[in-house]
Amino acid sequence: MAQAWQCRAPANLSRPTPEYPDKGEVRRTPITGYVLALSWSREHCRGRKNDPADALQCGKAMGEFGFILHGLWPQGSGSNHPQWCRKAEPLSRKVVAENICMTPSVRLLQHEWAKHGTCMARKPETYFGAARLLFNALEFPDMDRLSREGEREGTLTAGRLAEEFALHNDGLPESAIRIQTNRRGWLEEVRICLDRKFKPKACAPSNRSASAKAQIKIWRGS
Repeated sequence: MAQAWQCRAPANLSRPTPEYPDKGEVRRTPITGYVLALSWSREHCRGRKNDPADALQCGKAMGEFGFILHGLWPQGSGSNHPQWCRKAEPLSRKVVAENICMTPSVRLLQHEWAKHGTCMARKPETYFGAARLLFNALEFPDMDRLSREGEREGTLTAGRLAEEFALHNDGLPESAIRIQTNRRGWLEEVRICLDRKFKPKACAPSNRSASAKAQIKIWRGS
């Protein structure tokens, strides 16, 4: 299944509009680690093929995506994660073009820089450069095979998917991987927990992640 490296950025990308936090959302707390959040685009795009807001990601003009980068998020102590640390100007067209095949949404790129990137770097090029290095270093399992395996045998679990990611990436333990599903059990996101040096580390317990034994389904798209 196609990943972001197979897409071609369109020539007429616009600059995003600025985004600002609501009152009380700014948190400038110490960074204790990071989360690399990978969205399963096939599930996100289900029913959104003709939605103008998701045209770049779901309209197939740039290609059909498998995993995309949702974001690189700094973590804090407990749930006190830093966010909206500085005012963020609109991203340049150059920065958007460099990253649109990794995160195929102009609005989402601006949001990730404003909410998370401003707590990690002075310039968006630095933030997205780090995110791109981490994303491009990943090897992805055969999601088509896993999807059909789950349909045929009904044995695909969150733990099995985490195991597949670990098998394809040296130095990435299953304990550093969280699987997020929607209420119907369809895969939405894979999250990788990292320490302050961007090395994998065991994720803290989370009630919002699927348990290792939870059965999951993977939407392959139409």
